[in-house]
Amino acid sequence: MNGDIKEHGSMRYSAFVVGGISLSPDRDEGEACQIVTKELKRAGINPARLRFHIYRRSVDARKKKDVRLVYSVAVRSADGEYTVTAERLKRLGRQITPLTEEALELRFGDEKSEYPPLVVGMGPCGLFCALLLAENGYAPIVIDRGDGVAERCCRTKIFFESGALDTESNIQFGAGGAGTFSDGKLLTRVNDARVNYILRRFCDFGAPEEILTSAKPHIGTDLLVGIVDGMLKKIEELGGRVIYRCRLDGIDEMSNGAIKAITSKGDILCSSLVLAPGHSARDTYSMLMTRSFALEPKPFSLGVRIEHLREDIDKALLGDFAGHPRLGKGEYHLSDTTTGRGVYTFCMCPGGQVVAAASEEGGVVVNGMSHHARDGRNSNSALLASVRPEDYGATCESAIELQRRLERLAFEAGGRDYYAPFQTVGDFLEGKSVSEPTRVIPTYRDGKVRAARLDEILPSFVTEELKLGLRSFDKRIGGFAAKDAVLTGVETRSSAPLRIMRDSHMCAVGHDKIYPCGEGAGYAGGITSAALDGVRVAQALMERFDRCGS
Repeated sequence: MNGDIKEHGSMRYSAFVVGGISLSPDRDEGEACQIVTKELKRAGINPARLRFHIYRRSVDARKKKDVRLVYSVAVRSADGEYTVTAERLKRLGRQITPLTEEALELRFGDEKSEYPPLVVGMGPCGLFCALLLAENGYAPIVIDRGDGVAERCCRTKIFFESGALDTESNIQFGAGGAGTFSDGKLLTRVNDARVNYILRRFCDFGAPEEILTSAKPHIGTDLLVGIVDGMLKKIEELGGRVIYRCRLDGIDEMSNGAIKAITSKGDILCSSLVLAPGHSARDTYSMLMTRSFALEPKPFSLGVRIEHLREDIDKALLGDFAGHPRLGKGEYHLSDTTTGRGVYTFCMCPGGQVVAAASEEGGVVVNGMSHHARDGRNSNSALLASVRPEDYGATCESAIELQRRLERLAFEAGGRDYYAPFQTVGDFLEGKSVSEPTRVIPTYRDGKVRAARLDEILPSFVTEELKLGLRSFDKRIGGFAAKDAVLTGVETRSSAPLRIMRDSHMCAVGHDKIYPCGEGAGYAGGITSAALDGVRVAQALMERFDRCGS
């Protein structure tokens, strides 16, 4: 969907979107299409020659006593021939935008290779890159240091229950990447045909159709595990190879133009290497630095997870409409940049839990996830402060070391057994740690937390930003800074602290057939944007290379 309808009244459209149809949640969404039908008829447009469906729905909760659902309705010519002038559409007095749902553009090159492409990493970026390659006959090899979905779920369950960490298969590593254990948000503001491809492919593998129309689509970890497994099986059905417990340890660029990937399961020869390792593959970063790849430090964020009772957040955001089946659970995204640095919430998980996301021994890391129903007792979100390169020495090594140092401090504060340090919001604001949880019970590993001073773990500039954020956000959401809300630390992996530099052809600078991509390479920040970058790389590969052996 591109910009507003042009001013030229004579321009004609066969497909467009009518926005701003506001209805009570108690009214059927089909009424939105009926309203558009009537308005078009009054404007002299024949609705009998058009077809209608809900294009997008969002919640408008600015007025707590009158929460609304706002719909956009897609209108298409029934036969592809009937068109409507811009002049007539403007008579509606609503936001009208042309609808252009372009197909994914694919071109195929002729550069020959006797080896298939290799995709390193099975997160959203690597997964969608490999899927598109497999769908078009390129039979990729896909590797990940972690396990397949079922075994990975077992490994994480063992860690949650006993504290026995598998450093190769955990919340960060394995089929689906870190996004598998999350809320499964698919929000993106990018207007791109690739996004339509990604959302529809998610649906093909089991995601609910509602993600195609929701303004804030999400899947949930309970559905994502099956979706990821289905995608990987499809890649194999199409001729690709999927290899688990296969860690990339080195890269050799051969004199014959091939690439040799040195892995924990032996050497793999490939025509090109897609590097989508995720933001926690620190040993991969180190390997690239020793091989003279161009990496640069970048801004990232540090902080904690904040938990409230879900019913409190729902009530604060939706008022008397809290619990309405058409509205879902209360969601928020908050930020404050008054100091010039920035504090914000990220990856809000309604009705979710705080999860143990460590991938290295001797470190505690937290993250958040939700099931599709979002029906847990607590809602949580990352509460983060922005970190600039100058805060940590402006090198890639010092960025990783800052993350690692805070994770180790959290490990010590939690008792050295992967319990997490926690603090009530009241104690955090007052600079003490004496209160036990009362109304809000921490969900991290079913309550395996210990009281600690988070301000003695986090850098002072982070602590001050978090305190500012708590007070600021409490003015927008009453009870956000409630004394009995709970903070659990530390959240250090919200994004990669560095970027693997690439050129205009999406290749690593100085390395012609190696394609860094996704969140771990510093080019994405969430499931959809990572998948989008993976699709871009797959397109770049197909545009250059012929299918192996053809």
